[in-house]
Amino acid sequence: MSTPRARSVLNAAIAACCAVPAAAQEALAPTPRVVIYPGDVIRDDMLADVAEAARDGAGPFVEQRSLIVGKVARLTLLPGHAIPFYGVSNRKLVANGSEVKLIYSEGGLVIMTTGAALQDGSIGDIVRVRNSDSGVTVSGAVQPDGSVRVSGG
Repeated sequence: MSTPRARSVLNAAIAACCAVPAAAQEALAPTPRVVIYPGDVIRDDMLADVAEAARDGAGPFVEQRSLIVGKVARLTLLPGHAIPFYGVSNRKLVANGSEVKLIYSEGGLVIMTTGAALQDGSIGDIVRVRNSDSGVTVSGAVQPDGSVRVSGG
């Protein structure tokens, strides 16, 4: 049988093994330092890492600043408040109505022309574009340089 002293030593050992330092429990989350308005591109200097950010509304909330730097605010983001994922989006490289470069390439053949975007788009989005020369509407993927790559038949 165990003695009361042995039980208390065992309990203390278990408690010491399971204890987590208070600092490790506090996860830092990026929050705005200043008011960030819809359409603003989020820069690193606009953010501060805080332990206790107000969590208004439903989550999930951004937990790493690298996930939102360079993205665009979709709603007003306030200092001291956690940033919900739905509050940011990718930058639109193609704007509805803007002129874009259309690129078709297959094998060694490359054809470039211009067209009018019929919708907004971010990198990788499939957007519709009206070819300026033929008037035909085509679909293609938005490229990092803002051009639209059209695939062959």
